[in-house]
Amino acid sequence: MKNTALTKIHESLGAKMVPFAGYNMPVQYEGVTAEHLTVRSAVGVFDVSHMGEFLVEGTEALTLLQKVTSNDVSKLAIGDAQYSCFPNDIGGIVDDLICYRIKEQTYLLVVNASNIEKDWNWIQKYNEGIGAALKNISDDYSLLAIQGPKAIEAMQSLTSVNLSEIPFYKFKIGDFAGIEHVIISATGYTGSGGFEIYVKNDQVEQLWEQVFVSGASYGIKPIGLAARDTLRLEMGYCLYGNDINDTTSPLEAGLGWITKFTKDFVNSDHLKAQKETGITKKLVAFELTERGIPRHDYAIVDVEGKQIGVVTSGTMSPSLRKGIGMGYVPKEISRPGTKIFIQVRKKQIPATIIKLPFYKG
Repeated sequence: MKNTALTKIHESLGAKMVPFAGYNMPVQYEGVTAEHLTVRSAVGVFDVSHMGEFLVEGTEALTLLQKVTSNDVSKLAIGDAQYSCFPNDIGGIVDDLICYRIKEQTYLLVVNASNIEKDWNWIQKYNEGIGAALKNISDDYSLLAIQGPKAIEAMQSLTSVNLSEIPFYKFKIGDFAGIEHVIISATGYTGSGGFEIYVKNDQVEQLWEQVFVSGASYGIKPIGLAARDTLRLEMGYCLYGNDINDTTSPLEAGLGWITKFTKDFVNSDHLKAQKETGITKKLVAFELTERGIPRHDYAIVDVEGKQIGVVTSGTMSPSLRKGIGMGYVPKEISRPGTKIFIQVRKKQIPATIIKLPFYKG
């Protein structure tokens, strides 16, 4: 089990530590609901240093990325970030990721912790005939997600970069908390604004300390992975291993917007044909209309009592105070407003398919 560079700090703060993707990670500090609401109303800090980072460089970097990712990397200017996925060769998804264009011929890929080895092998396989320079820097870097509506105001004193001028999915490289050449990215997995900050492992304790000093008067708190999950689910953001995996097509998952057929990429012919003929199942969002909590793998049932799918993600929404979830159902019954049921133990609880996001701020 690996530790992040901040593990001792989390333990000193009384965090409940759990194994996650091969790492010893803080799942919660004071409780999921309190931490969730802190991010929605103020500012919270997540240690997400378990995430993977790959550098792709050289004259063939763009060629490789256009081949292995679904989105159009050629559209990125220096300072842009892009959400994308690695399609596999059987119609599913190897992983989802964010691609940053750092320099003219330098890109940074940020991948899920549980998929670092799988993703690295996948990229290397397709690079054999292309020859881009690849470097796995996952073990060298730490990542803090500083999220919430007060993040800009709380962090501005730590940098000469004007944080309010970094648009969503853009980044700047500058000073932050007394550290030079920090990636300050206006990205996140919460839907409440904020930044993700990339620094080397030997710098992250300084970063953590300064962030909490600067944010003290704004109600800043450390936040665990459990609240990260409830926050992303309220926005309808996919979680790899739950809502997307090796068998789910990006089109079925509602990720057609990151699947660009203006270029040739892994399995693009198959996915293009799927788009033309039409998908048969679709990832939908639903909310319970009676009391209950939907959980991963609970059955989704139609009005006649027939199972039509399973819940891929579900929780009790701390913001909305109702059960919410996502799951795949046949396309013909995926329209918002459609009535379904969730099998919660021996009871079928009524639910309604809705349009995302659940939480609208």
